Amino acid sequence: MEDRHDQEEIYSQRIKAGKRTYFFDVKATRGQDYYLTITESKRKLRDDDTFSYEKHKIFLYKEDFLKFVDALQDAVEYVREELLTAEEVAELDRPRPAYEEREFNPNRADDNF
Repeated sequence: MEDRHDQEEIYSQRIKAGKRTYFFDVKATRGQDYYLTITESKRKLRDDDTFSYEKHKIFLYKEDFLKFVDALQDAVEYVREELLTAEEVAELDRPRPAYEEREFNPNRADDNF
């Protein structure tokens, strides 16, 4: 019998952003119903000079995918069009190197994040 973790997690993408790391994980229920978890992990320095990680997780179910994407796109467009200067928008639109961390990693829980 397969490990439950291996059975559930189908796809994982990690995005590092300074002290924060974002994880986008596609998972399946036992009945093969798919959902997405979005996790923000933020590194915090403790008083004893060791690190801990504060995590926040969103569960997004397949029936809400399009509504979520539409709302996110609307919010991003609002910020770009109403709140940012032309220079800030140009910086956002500047070409960036290709993102290489898109591979599925079944051992993500062991990653140092």
